[in-house]
Amino acid sequence: MTAPTVVDEFAYLDLTLQPGFDRIRPRHSDHEDSARAHVFRWVTEFRLAAGPALRRFQAADFPGFVATTYPTADPEMLALVTDWFAWLFLLDDALDDGPTGRDQAATDALMTSLANAISGDDARASEPLARALADLWRRTTATATPAWTQRFLEHMTAGMAAASWETANRAAGHVPTPSQYIQARRHTGAIYVCMDLIDIVTGLTVPAELYASEPFHSALTAACDVVCWTNDVYSLDKETRLGEWHNLVSVVAHHEQLHREAALADAAHRIVTRLGQFYDAERTLRDHDNPAVAAGLDGMRSWMRGNFDWSRRTRRYRDATTRQPR
Repeated sequence: MTAPTVVDEFAYLDLTLQPGFDRIRPRHSDHEDSARAHVFRWVTEFRLAAGPALRRFQAADFPGFVATTYPTADPEMLALVTDWFAWLFLLDDALDDGPTGRDQAATDALMTSLANAISGDDARASEPLARALADLWRRTTATATPAWTQRFLEHMTAGMAAASWETANRAAGHVPTPSQYIQARRHTGAIYVCMDLIDIVTGLTVPAELYASEPFHSALTAACDVVCWTNDVYSLDKETRLGEWHNLVSVVAHHEQLHREAALADAAHRIVTRLGQFYDAERTLRDHDNPAVAAGLDGMRSWMRGNFDWSRRTRRYRDATTRQPR
């Protein structure tokens, strides 16, 4: 069977996934332009990207992404979460696209530097990503509750451990099973961290007992999976060309011995199924009539729809064929 072109695959995915996402009304912040101007100054100030990397960063349109995932954020909060997006995606590029993510010692050294930045021991940090993280951490936790800060720290720490896990897999040539991958993906994609930021943007913190409840956990993990797997199907060509196996389509194709087209169809089916499970959990949670829970659910909805719309249009994935294969 002849493999479809990148354009054909995108058209197939758009057509297959659109009905599931149509139940979520797309929204957009009015403060995108100010966030765009701010984040480019911030990235330059911390020397996170320059030359071709900066041009790729600008073409990816992260401010447009944030404007659809946090549509209710005020200008200050939208600037903060846009900086977080810039940092997370540039860290992802450093690990997935460059030599750091294929060298265990280098990855562990970077993770140690990031952990030190969070703890406040960043005075001697030479790594731009660490210095930028220290800035983000101070701004984000300035008004956060201790309980939220602890949860956020746990999610950041889990993400760092997952990054080291991916590097170990690359070094060993190990392809994780779909089950292993799905559990780790929520941390490697930092999606829990991004969902945590909904509370900062809204100024409402979900109570611990509700956050730990089965309905909220079900809604949150379903939304996280929808976001991560949507990213996987649209970034497949970029990651395949760079020799990256950590992708739902790739691990399913490998372990279940499926052709690329069948693995893509499987991933699309999983996404639509998880969307349905989110809607089921959401109906149960609406009965709690808690403002923070309602804001959290609305944020998850905006995240799923905004991520889908951005993934379909961003040049970050459509320009994949111009990148050099590993």
